[in-house]
Amino acid sequence: MTDPVRVLVWGENHHEKVDAVPQRIYPDTMHGTIAAALRQHLGDADVVETATFDDAEHGLTEERLQRTDVLLWWGHMRHDDVDDEVVARVHRHVLGGMGLIALHSAHFSKIFIALMGTTCSLRWRQGDDRELVWTVAPTHPIAQGVPQPIVLPAQEMYGEFFDVPTPDDLVFVSGFTGGEVFRSGMTFSRGHGRIFYFSPGDQDYPVYHDPSIQLVLANAVRWAHQDRPRTSPRIAMHETGDFHTPREWDGTPL
Repeated sequence: MTDPVRVLVWGENHHEKVDAVPQRIYPDTMHGTIAAALRQHLGDADVVETATFDDAEHGLTEERLQRTDVLLWWGHMRHDDVDDEVVARVHRHVLGGMGLIALHSAHFSKIFIALMGTTCSLRWRQGDDRELVWTVAPTHPIAQGVPQPIVLPAQEMYGEFFDVPTPDDLVFVSGFTGGEVFRSGMTFSRGHGRIFYFSPGDQDYPVYHDPSIQLVLANAVRWAHQDRPRTSPRIAMHETGDFHTPREWDGTPL
């Protein structure tokens, strides 16, 4: 019997506390809405939990990460306030094989910048732009069953140039009413971990209620999950000075 996929949806949970529009659109919070959609798509056999910035250690303790197969991350206003020790912990787990799905403004999160090694800057415009999300890799697992295109009647504009490394796969490209284009869905591999960046999802628009967006996220979770033992990304040195590849991780805190 296959072990359940263990998913953790991390939300900054700032806008839902202080801004009227997100409170109206997402009465169950953005991370709660995403988690509920994933539970519906993934089924009862899998485990979907949530954590927020205000939880102890941001809800990302060593024990919690050890039992997480895929982490979804939504942040916006409090990137700089995320504890560096927690970021390093998440970074280590991604390198060891945990999947990471970075959503919308998480392009500027400490963890995404650390994994990309670039500024991750982009062009943006806050306005009621229509976004068309076009599939450009129709055979990719993340694109399975996704309509062509996804039509988002209102959304914040993200545009090129997006300063990230060349992705392993470019799955989605978005176009906006202002004429801008954006690489809105990309995959990366870092160490043993799989990473997917997906841009649609501004807090002022009901993007995460859209069935097609929910399908993309569910597909991304399945893709990012790897049914094999987690490894330690630390590279140890023998007495001779040689380096060896990461050992298999036995679950002992590192």
